[in-house]
Amino acid sequence: MGKGKGDVKLLGAGLSPYVLRVKIALNLKSVDYEFQAENLGSKSELLIKSNPVYKKIPVLLHGGKPICESLIIVQYIDEAWSDIGPSILPSDPYDRAVARFWAAYVDDKILPAVKGIVVANGEEAKVKELKEVLVLLEEALILKSSAGEGSHSSEVMKSGTLTLHLAPSFHGSR
Repeated sequence: MGKGKGDVKLLGAGLSPYVLRVKIALNLKSVDYEFQAENLGSKSELLIKSNPVYKKIPVLLHGGKPICESLIIVQYIDEAWSDIGPSILPSDPYDRAVARFWAAYVDDKILPAVKGIVVANGEEAKVKELKEVLVLLEEALILKSSAGEGSHSSEVMKSGTLTLHLAPSFHGSR
């Protein structure tokens, strides 16, 4: 059985890449949690109360206190359960900043591009847009891996932060 610090509940929808990102982080830290599936067409009172500003998923409730937005939730999980499982973010402040930059890039560029392909049913212009953002990410990763062992870039790569944020982007996108 996993470990936890108090009652943990995740409000979300099963196929959301943002929710999947949080689930991965909770599982990496072996945190027991209850999942409450939300009907986004008819949001629960708990969701609206827990995220009154945006009224969207995911929301993590820890000891009854809400944490909103997947990137913020992942950082919270890493800090709240720092003594359990592997670190999600690198320990070095610069490396954490770089990891956060690329996580935001995934949210701002890759996820919308993937969604655009799904919605446009594989339209060629949308496929081209996704290829462009992935090429930029790939070039950055090649540059980072060539920086060598012990560099800030290699620490960001080893932390698995990018994988955590990228993997859910392609879940169910086939």
